[in-house]
Amino acid sequence: MATTAVSEKLSEAETESAPPPSQRRRRRPLLTVLTPYLFVAAAVGLLLLLTYLPAINMIGYSVTNWRGLGDITADNFVGLDNYVKVFTDPTVFRVFYVSLYYFAATFLQMGLALYFATILSFSTRFSNLFRGIIFFPYLLNGVAIGFVFLYFFQPGGTLDTVLGWFGVDNTPLWLGDRSVANISLAATSVWRYTGLNFVLFLGAIQSINPELYEAAELDGANRWKQFRYIIMPGIRRIVGLSFILAISGSLSVFEIPFIMTSGANGTTTFVIQTVQTAFNHHNVGLASAMAVILLVIVLVVTGIQRKFFPDEKVDLT
Repeated sequence: MATTAVSEKLSEAETESAPPPSQRRRRRPLLTVLTPYLFVAAAVGLLLLLTYLPAINMIGYSVTNWRGLGDITADNFVGLDNYVKVFTDPTVFRVFYVSLYYFAATFLQMGLALYFATILSFSTRFSNLFRGIIFFPYLLNGVAIGFVFLYFFQPGGTLDTVLGWFGVDNTPLWLGDRSVANISLAATSVWRYTGLNFVLFLGAIQSINPELYEAAELDGANRWKQFRYIIMPGIRRIVGLSFILAISGSLSVFEIPFIMTSGANGTTTFVIQTVQTAFNHHNVGLASAMAVILLVIVLVVTGIQRKFFPDEKVDLT
């Protein structure tokens, strides 16, 4: 009893001597308070310097006829003429049609990636080997892939040789014929980027609680029902993200067509046209307007995606 009384007195003394909570908060060192903001400030500063400031300059260039040399004066201001030219000049606007090939190809790309991710998420022999094989093309440099497929599609090359084994001798010029050139380039893009979608889908599928599969098997659900009612709801966000990446990627294709055809034979993409306008024709104002339009299209598509596929909390437990 005596020990308990002494403990109570000591506790009361500590309570009386301790400062109120408001005073304890005021005693925090200033550097401790500012440390989180300093870390954020560095990241935000780099973001403003390297992303938003160039974007603001680009918007300013888009309303001028600046050719990339000298200072910009009031005489260079042309208003919205560059934007009107993008949508009225057939030589500029037709590059949007080329993007449709890559946009259509992304559905095949996402379908293949989702198929392989689903198959390899279950117990499959040599699954790690197949995962590495599917993801490997994405690790390769785009320039290297361009040169590899340049020899693959050339007349008498690997593709013609393989088709010749099956009796197909009358093959088209895969990169020289306008009717098939964009299909060949889009197929190359599918080969390269399927691994990226595959990894995204596989990671999302593996994050699903395994007990759901066990419960579904006990209820007699086959693999298709598990895919439809467990996997697809669980990876809905990743599918939406992949769709945004597909839209923006189909509009910003550059490496593969630039290396393999340099935009010849009707394979000029929107980005290639923008680069050629800025650096070959020295029309930085028009090129900036094209870049702004590309940015607006991506933002609109993102907004539409967020409208129809909002970030809903998926509860599968």
